[in-house]
This record gives sequence, structure tokens and C-alpha cells, in this order.
Amino acid sequence: MSSGVAARRDAKKLVRSPSGLRMVPEHRAFGSPFGLEEPQWVPDKECPRCMQCDAKFDFITRKHHCRRCGKCFCDRCCGQKVPLRRMCFVDPVRQCAECALVSHREAEFYDRQLKVLLSGATFTVTFGNSEKSETMVCRLSNNQRCLILDGDHHCEIEIAHISTVQVLTEGFAPGGGNARATGMFLQYTVPGTEGEAQLKLTAGEDANASRRQATAWLAAMHKAAKLLYESRDQ
Repeated sequence: MSSGVAARRDAKKLVRSPSGLRMVPEHRAFGSPFGLEEPQWVPDKECPRCMQCDAKFDFITRKHHCRRCGKCFCDRCCGQKVPLRRMCFVDPVRQCAECALVSHREAEFYDRQLKVLLSGATFTVTFGNSEKSETMVCRLSNNQRCLILDGDHHCEIEIAHISTVQVLTEGFAPGGGNARATGMFLQYTVPGTEGEAQLKLTAGEDANASRRQATAWLAAMHKAAKLLYESRDQ
């Protein structure tokens, strides 16, 4: 891909919506697959009372709309301003208590796991039912739309085309707890072809920095898959 095309794919613009300022992709088609669309606000005339505590709105008790769900609340039930990265808001925005909790949890993905995915990790990669495998670096593209695999050859898989993400594990952690992640199985569609393709990522067996990075990448990708499915169900 040329640098000019890549620049157009990553270009962003500042827009103002009723909910606040948003930094969105210049071209809608290049938006993050993890993003959420702004909700339609419940019309003022349809919510004479707070949709949480049932307080009646008047000149003293003013109504506010949650920027994440679009429902109508009083200030007590919708007074938190929390970052909402999945809708590309520049500043923290007003959210109800339930939505604010979800947004706080998602902040960990953007502050930690997303950086891990962008940095990439080294895996042994097997495509389809091939008996051959190769060592490749797997990372998320800067615009979050593709998994990029680089080794003896180059491969890009659109995140939106991934249908199955399965973490492969073995054993149990010392002292009990979760099983240890050893790899990941992915199924995805390839535009212009029938059926689904698949690949398997396997982390190295040596307990070194590369293995730890691969394990962290697998955990981050598992979280990303959950957000992706939520975006599709919106």
C-alpha cells in the first residue's frame, strides 16, 4: 500500500455533534470496527421524568441526555463526565451511571490492550490445513481495521471480516486460576471467495520476553473480539 493511500485511510477530522466534539475518520469507510454510533436521543417531550429515579423535571430539576445510551435523566443520575473513546469524543462526556461504568471498563482496552495490539507480537502461524507454518509478527493496523502479519510474506485480514476468535489454552496457572494462553484460532472471510479461511497463531514455548509479549497480545485480542461483537450487535 502506498504512503498516500495509507495517509488517506488514517486521516481524521474534527466534527461537532449535539453531544460534543468528535475526532472521526475523514472517510466513514475507514472508521474503527470497535467504534459505536452516537445514539438517537429520547425526545424531550417523551420523558417528563428521569428514566432512572423517576424525578419530575421542572425549572430546578433539569433533564440531561446520556451521550452513550441517549436516555433522559436528572443531573443526579447523569452527572458523571467520562471519556467515551468508542464514539471518538475529544473530551469526557455526560453519561448515566450504568453507561459510565461500562465506559470506565472499556478505557482499559484503549489505554492498555490497544497499545499491545498495535505493538504486535511474534507467533508461529499456520494457514488453513497446511502442514507448513512460518514465524510472523502479528499486529493491529494504526486505523484498527486490519490484522497485519509479516514474515516471509505479507498478509492483511480485515477485523470486520473475522467471524470466530478462539483462545487456545493448556494447563493451569500455579496455585490454580486460569489456564495459560498458548495461541489463537481465527476464522475469517476473504472478499471475492466462498466459505471461510482460517489460521492458527501459536506462541513460543520458551519463557522469555517474546513469549510474555505474545501472551499479552492474545489477551488483548480476546478483549478486542468482545468489543467487536458488541459493535456488530448495536
